[in-house]
Amino acid sequence: MFGFGKKANKIDNRIDTLIGVDTRIEGDLHFSGGLRVDGAIRGNVSEQNGTPSTLILGEHGKIEGAITAAKIVLVGKVIGPVKSSQFIELQTTARITGDLYYKSLEMHTGAVIEGKLVYLGDGATDDVL
Repeated sequence: MFGFGKKANKIDNRIDTLIGVDTRIEGDLHFSGGLRVDGAIRGNVSEQNGTPSTLILGEHGKIEGAITAAKIVLVGKVIGPVKSSQFIELQTTARITGDLYYKSLEMHTGAVIEGKLVYLGDGATDDVL
């Protein structure tokens, strides 16, 4: 269940959009490419349809809402369901209150998930969230 193939799970470090520490967004956010969130978002965060993208939630970042992206790195706090179609990495300070849907998961010691872990195998549907 847990991914060991680092090549396929490499996170693209290119950041197209940055939400700074002192920035707060209320409402849904749709993005493509690389998004780094160091501020706060109250609303759903999702990649544009047909555009596999990367979300990085920084240590001080917080998202209250559903997250959907191909590749996700969480260091901050999420309140809501998280769905990754390719790879998710939970750093030591990551906190998730909600269910986590994944194909490949890397979880560091100290990360916390208060919710279900749901493996999205090759036969899983995209209509889970």
